[in-house]
Amino acid sequence: MLDSFTQILRTYPTLALFLTLGLGFMIGKIRIGSFSLGSVTAVLLVGVLVGQLNIPMDGPLKMVFFMMFLFSIGYSVGPDFFKSLRGQGARQALFAVIMSSMCFGITLLIAHLFSYSKGETVGLFSGSQTCSAIIGVGSEAISRIGLPAPELKRQLSLIPVCYAVTYIFGTLGTVILLGNLGPKLLGGLDHVKKCTAELEKKLDRMGRKDDPAYINAMRTVAYRAYVTESEFFSIPRTVKETERYLRTCGMEVYIDRLLHNGEISAPRHDDTISAGDSIVVCGRSEFIVNVGPQLGREIADANLLSYPLERVGIVVVKKGFIGKSISQLRKEKYMHGVVVRDAARNGKELEIDTSTTFAKGDRITILGRPVQVRKASAMIGHVDRPSNSSDLMFVGLAIFIGGLFGALTFWVGSLPLSFGTSGGALVAGLVFGWLRTRRPTYGNIPPAALWFMNNMGLNVFIAVIGIEAAPSFISGIRTVGPMLFLAGAVGTLIPLLFGLWLGNKVFKFNPAITLGCCAGTRTCTASLGAVQDAIGSTLPAIGYTVTYAVSNLLLVIWGLLAVMII
Repeated sequence: MLDSFTQILRTYPTLALFLTLGLGFMIGKIRIGSFSLGSVTAVLLVGVLVGQLNIPMDGPLKMVFFMMFLFSIGYSVGPDFFKSLRGQGARQALFAVIMSSMCFGITLLIAHLFSYSKGETVGLFSGSQTCSAIIGVGSEAISRIGLPAPELKRQLSLIPVCYAVTYIFGTLGTVILLGNLGPKLLGGLDHVKKCTAELEKKLDRMGRKDDPAYINAMRTVAYRAYVTESEFFSIPRTVKETERYLRTCGMEVYIDRLLHNGEISAPRHDDTISAGDSIVVCGRSEFIVNVGPQLGREIADANLLSYPLERVGIVVVKKGFIGKSISQLRKEKYMHGVVVRDAARNGKELEIDTSTTFAKGDRITILGRPVQVRKASAMIGHVDRPSNSSDLMFVGLAIFIGGLFGALTFWVGSLPLSFGTSGGALVAGLVFGWLRTRRPTYGNIPPAALWFMNNMGLNVFIAVIGIEAAPSFISGIRTVGPMLFLAGAVGTLIPLLFGLWLGNKVFKFNPAITLGCCAGTRTCTASLGAVQDAIGSTLPAIGYTVTYAVSNLLLVIWGLLAVMII
């Protein structure tokens, strides 16, 4: 029975992949007190167990999902990342230099203490720091030092074995330490979440809740129905007269619907409102709350209030709209019945009142009946209409462009420098996510789709890593002995603990940024996912991106130096 089951998984490896994902997510949800493994750690552990069945995982599946994950991370934090470059970007780069140097130093110390050869050192360094690029440059460096052919072959054959033995803990240890223990070492999970929330507020991200169960209790725009019973309507009044009267009372509102003689209509400015009619008044909430005494009794008329409204975001570009205050805009015919719901400039929310003016590049949200919104949109700028569909043309071409850039290799002497296709996908996400905020007419990815790209992309990648690495891990232990595994664990843990102390006490980063920086300098994307999962925020990616790029470069250089020194 077991043989038949194993054969099915070997014949159809995609079934093994989905088994790993399903069991991993199930185990990741189990909580013992306040502790849980989380999906990333659990998927990796299940992958290692399933991989003992020698499941073949050929093809580009792993990199497809990995690049999708990295792009989604870059896309979600792109605007905040470019803001951080003006502030903490240089400090994060310095953090990466110090941390990668620590990784290099501890690897050399271990290699010296245990008298490891060049091949063992390269494998230890690449696996314990989860940087596979070191394998390539280290192998090439060993090939150039003139070793006899048999010895060269032996040294080169040791590299992948030592890499496999140290890589699993390099990944798993980093995931557990940063995702589970890291927040506790930085003051406790509650403290880290509180600090993260404060930083999110500072970056104006608090309104971007992905959880559909959360809504904002404050409604900036209101539509209310009233029976016209006040003294003002002792004689019939036109819509224009009523709106002018309310404006003299300090209320910038519109008459949006009218129930007169049993008929409901969208009134023109010269339509008459008589005593006893019902009207719908729309405007910003701060004005609507004072409208009742001027009009009459408020009612909840479902027929009168049940009509479609349209809400769209617009990037301001039209000259006729730029520089005008809301009071001035209200007199424009195309703005009649349209309410400015909110506005942002350079990512920061603007306070809306009658004196607020708009500049080119501001992003505003307007609300009104569809025909009115269409007229206003054409006079304001570029429309960013809400949609449940993703711009797959944008996603595909962005990842292609980023991957193509990452695939290019630049040579500095004999040192190859490259982001790699995965690093290119991350850069593409950052750049195109930022561009999306500047020109929102393209590149829409709804939050649910972004969540899927993030979580499915990372966990498929992790599942394949676990399944692929499991057989070579066991055989590698037999070849080089268990002591190398322990040496790799030390090489993984000491720099991480040092990095948590460094970011917290010396650089005084926000805890979320410290965790992201540590994940980036370890070039361990799985740990970034674990951290985000633990604290419920994508902010650690802001610290991950700069440090990931710097460390990818420096670790390759340190790998070459390790071959020369050992």
